[in-house]
Amino acid sequence: MTELECLLKEYGNAWIMIAFDPVNKVVMVFVVGKRNQKEIDLLIRTVKERTDSSTPHFTSDELDLYEKAILRVYGTRKGIKQVEVSPGRKAPKRLPLPDLIYTRVVKTRVGRRVVGVDTEVVFGEKDAAMEAIAHSPVSSHINTAFIERNNLTIRERNRRLTRKTLGFSKRKKLLISSLNIYFGISHFVKTHKGLMTRIDQNGRKWMHRTPMMAAGITDHVWTLSELINFRV
Repeated sequence: MTELECLLKEYGNAWIMIAFDPVNKVVMVFVVGKRNQKEIDLLIRTVKERTDSSTPHFTSDELDLYEKAILRVYGTRKGIKQVEVSPGRKAPKRLPLPDLIYTRVVKTRVGRRVVGVDTEVVFGEKDAAMEAIAHSPVSSHINTAFIERNNLTIRERNRRLTRKTLGFSKRKKLLISSLNIYFGISHFVKTHKGLMTRIDQNGRKWMHRTPMMAAGITDHVWTLSELINFRV
């Protein structure tokens, strides 16, 4: 790799790709890098490593890199007839797992203005996808509103991501460090209004919870000192 290629890999535009759990308000994984297949594959592969054996219900925008990554990680070759590949013929592809549901939001734009929003089921049966949405505790239709709102919150609370700022990161390592600190505070220290739960039958007393409390990772709201001094 030449010196110029190393510079292009480190500097320039950097995307922050996030896997978000809308139920517990948890950012499960984030990857900072170029918007390419390698980074998206890493995102989805890390999601599988950090979740249990159940298959998540994925929803994204219309970027086709997600479809390829999800199929690679949550796909199988079972049911595909193994045939000898002749010249000019493509090798057999992977098939989605039977319980995999992947839906996406497709926006129609005229210039920079969104003039239409549609949804589609990429993997899984449409009836199964609609049933999963119907049983969702946070939404009744396919959307990307939760991740978009989360992205806005990150921009509001992290100066390195503010638009038209002099506080942008000049090195990817520092950007990743700032995001780790931000997500640590957001997940363990700051409570979320949407995660409050009743602690009496009359509903007069409520317990404030952080995303990690909602996810069952911890049982109390951490102090900033506790977070900073926690030994990993």
